[in-house]
Amino acid sequence: MDIDFKDYQLRCELRGHEDDVRGICVCGSEAIATSSRDRTVRLWSLDSNRKFVSSKILLGHTSFVGPLAWIPPNSEFPLGGVVSGGMDTLVFVWDLKTGEKVHTLKGHQLQVTGIALDEGDVVSSSVDCTLRRWRNGQAVETWEAHKAPVQAVIKLPSGEFVTGSSDTTLKLWRGKTCIHTFEGHSDTVRGLSVMSGLGILSASHDGSLRLWAVSGEMLMEMVGHTAIVYSVDSHASGLIVSGSEDRFAKVWKDGVCVQSIEHPGCVWDTKFMENGDIVTACSDGVVRVWTVDQNNVAEQLELDLYTSELNQYKSSRKRVGGLKLEELPGLEALKIPGTTDGQTKVVREGDNGVAYGWNMREQKWDKIGEVVDGPEESNRQLFDGIQYDHVFDVDIGDGMPIRKLPYNRSDNPYDIADKWLLKENLPLSFREQIVQFILQNTGQNNVTFDASFRDPYTGSHAYVPGQPSYLSDNSAKPTFKHIPKKGMLVFDAAQFDGILKKISEFNIALQSDQEKQNLSLTDLNVSRLGAIVKILKDTSHYHSSKFADSDIDLLLNLVRSWPISMIFPVIDIIRMIVLHPDGSILLHKRFEAENDILVEVIKKVTVNPTIPANLLTSIRAVTNLFRNSCYYNWLQKHRSEILDAFSSCSSSPNKNLQLSYSTLLLNYAVLLIESKDQEGQSQVLSAALELAEDENVEVDSKFRALVAVGSLMLEGLVRKIALDFDVLNIAKAAKGSKDAKIAEVGSDIELLTKQS
Repeated sequence: MDIDFKDYQLRCELRGHEDDVRGICVCGSEAIATSSRDRTVRLWSLDSNRKFVSSKILLGHTSFVGPLAWIPPNSEFPLGGVVSGGMDTLVFVWDLKTGEKVHTLKGHQLQVTGIALDEGDVVSSSVDCTLRRWRNGQAVETWEAHKAPVQAVIKLPSGEFVTGSSDTTLKLWRGKTCIHTFEGHSDTVRGLSVMSGLGILSASHDGSLRLWAVSGEMLMEMVGHTAIVYSVDSHASGLIVSGSEDRFAKVWKDGVCVQSIEHPGCVWDTKFMENGDIVTACSDGVVRVWTVDQNNVAEQLELDLYTSELNQYKSSRKRVGGLKLEELPGLEALKIPGTTDGQTKVVREGDNGVAYGWNMREQKWDKIGEVVDGPEESNRQLFDGIQYDHVFDVDIGDGMPIRKLPYNRSDNPYDIADKWLLKENLPLSFREQIVQFILQNTGQNNVTFDASFRDPYTGSHAYVPGQPSYLSDNSAKPTFKHIPKKGMLVFDAAQFDGILKKISEFNIALQSDQEKQNLSLTDLNVSRLGAIVKILKDTSHYHSSKFADSDIDLLLNLVRSWPISMIFPVIDIIRMIVLHPDGSILLHKRFEAENDILVEVIKKVTVNPTIPANLLTSIRAVTNLFRNSCYYNWLQKHRSEILDAFSSCSSSPNKNLQLSYSTLLLNYAVLLIESKDQEGQSQVLSAALELAEDENVEVDSKFRALVAVGSLMLEGLVRKIALDFDVLNIAKAAKGSKDAKIAEVGSDIELLTKQS
């Protein structure tokens, strides 16, 4: 089919974001807004030379920012506005004249994934499965749109809304009523767009794009991407553009891919400008504009630099003999003599790996030849949504159907054969045939595999020809280093002498203040506090020591009546009371009998401006409640308000607060896994991922957050949500950590992402 089409070329690169660019919003013909994992929204405007320059940076989100929508200029926003949604669950409305927030829309429980405008209203979608309508800064409607995370929302010219979800469907909404469900995709629907005059475009994790009539009929399927498709957009000319994890923005016309624009990273978002130019958002932190107008194409030097950047990126990911090309030594390595005759060394020469052998007699390195490169990631074959070096067609014979066998060259073929035979429900007697088939078709006949390799399904040693198999009856599960987390973590160390000293200081201050003398402790109460601390110090008698009801009443009265700046040492005593068997029971009775004193305290200490000492002691006190199962119902009942109240601790520069918050999340993960609370698990997962991806979080806090993520994923209820949260990239970043335990739990999570 002849298609009249001009190739897009680079117009310009917009640099300024410090991390992945996640979202794009075209603001008329003169500006572009972009969102990023760096927590900012940037506005890029055309200057007098018709060049895009950074004109505003909008600061306010506390985690990565995703969807954006443009408000055209009106009486309220003379220069227009932007609406942004983030991982922090918030929606912000920004005035582009001042660069300030006009409204903070708070109500979603999890990440905000989509934003659409309906006259003066804002409609937002979220991983919490809901749509919310906001008017003048207030929520006016909320409804559950899907039973799984809602990933996108758009408004049709007719006034209806369309949503896409992790449940693989699209839904058409008239008000709060679903009038049609579109079924056809086999995985998460990630991106949506209106195709003028035709219908609705959808982009999916299944690698495809689809065009739907509003009636529900699928008009066209576009297949060409080799990984998740994150975004799709259309232009009045009839062109379609899509962005994918496969690093390409693809341009489509009449259902045919007419151009693939390669990027040095994942393409998160793609948008058309009014003039037909394309804007792309890339994981390398760069916004790029592409054009077919020869008058606007970048200078040749800039084009050459981009080509060089692409080549450098591909070279950094190119593998030779199982090693990254960039990790190979240069020719200077040949200056070092070999140690044995025939010793081989692979060095980098240009963009290739070349093997040399040591000639002992002549004391020199002889060139053997170029090492065959392993397949590049973008050319690897896709099977069940995962890329492999090889996907073989296996004919078992005997009239049985052809089977697909995926394989990576770094895998142990015995392990792969055993797993594949079990998966395909085939006899283990085929094992040797499968292993030999793999070795012959990958050219690995001369490679020796470790006979002590342990099969992840059976726990047995790998089969080796000529040796017996040692199959065991162990559970067929892979093993992980740090997940799942079992049991609860508590803060059980206390400086009791320092606590009493601080209470004494505060009491003296109250006694000297005529207006507050009535709040001070009597000598009897001071003595009683000393006796309480003495019991807490004597841990060897916890099984037999008791508290009086009046002891608990004294502590709770102090928390209620003392000035807020003075209550933290009292909260610290309560933190330790929770760990005492008798004290914990007495305290629990007060929670049930009275107007919930602990919720009252949490609200009091988390109101701005917060006092770090209050935050630290109270979050640790709540964390210690997980030690005793009698508090589990209370912890689940107040889960949402507790996590919301202490959420500011995640971005605190105070490392102790970070660690306390990550411990609270980890304990909640263990509890909610046990109770199979999917909604609660989703909230904890979202908070833990936000903490795990923050580069400023210290090692122990990040480790506990990652363990929480891995444990929740292993349990299974929220694994798909985690994948939608881009957990794989977080795991890969953790794997690259210099800290061993962070790298290990990163590997655990990466392994989980590969399990179906």
